[in-house]
Amino acid sequence: MTPPKISFEFFPPKTLEASFKLWETARVLAPLAPEFVSVTYGAGGTTRKLTHEAVTTINRQFGLEVAAHLTCVEATRAETMEIVQSYADAGIREIVALRGDAPQGADRFTPHADGFANSVELIEAIAARGDMTIRCGAYPEPHPDSADGDADVAWLKRKIEAGATSAITQFFFEPDTFFRFRDRCTAAGIDVPIIPGILPVQSWAGTKRFAATCNTTVPDWAEESFQLAALDGPEAQRALATGLCVDLCEKLIAGGVGRLHFYTLNRPELTFDVCTALGIEPLTAAA
Repeated sequence: MTPPKISFEFFPPKTLEASFKLWETARVLAPLAPEFVSVTYGAGGTTRKLTHEAVTTINRQFGLEVAAHLTCVEATRAETMEIVQSYADAGIREIVALRGDAPQGADRFTPHADGFANSVELIEAIAARGDMTIRCGAYPEPHPDSADGDADVAWLKRKIEAGATSAITQFFFEPDTFFRFRDRCTAAGIDVPIIPGILPVQSWAGTKRFAATCNTTVPDWAEESFQLAALDGPEAQRALATGLCVDLCEKLIAGGVGRLHFYTLNRPELTFDVCTALGIEPLTAAA
């Protein structure tokens, strides 16, 4: 089995303790030579400044290619494009362009009166600059605001036509979920890389909450497996999480997937273990 290309997602720290956790996560995972790492925006764009600081620091300190998340939430078009320019000035050349979630307390996304209405408009504006690689989001299961899966595929095609050159999916539990989505994308004429988003289970309760917010189906077998593992303690849960994640990744690779994007939650150990189990060897300091 040829090891896949990998990438990681981090989120920006809001406290000093969280800063140490992020830098430790980057330190542990950098030797795995990821193709890129991404840094998220908080809900409603609340971590805009923190995201910028984290992106530029990771790029400078660890020499990693960093893709900065950028959303349309609560900002004018001019403010959003100023952020893009600030990344360009810092040598950052990749953006993950997203519509973004509704601000805290709001039921749904509402565009800023002078802002981008959606991710397609955002991608078009960034692409017009001609100096950024643009990635976008994709949804193997219907987005909470989407009519159905076909609507998600049609919207993804619009994002690609607007200038995105690859897509990163929401996480899922079963490989067939991704393969069915990939087949629908191919049938729709989408020919850019679609990178599966992988979420190693750090906390089963937390994973289920996350799944509920993004419409990810939680299979009965997963619920039963983690309930049983909980009876045997944390080590059994960790072994189960690692084994299931490795199995998912191996099935994706066997199905022709060449890239995997890991949602690390700024906790590197499980992701590191999964990657090394897939044959990805960390680079030595000498190398």
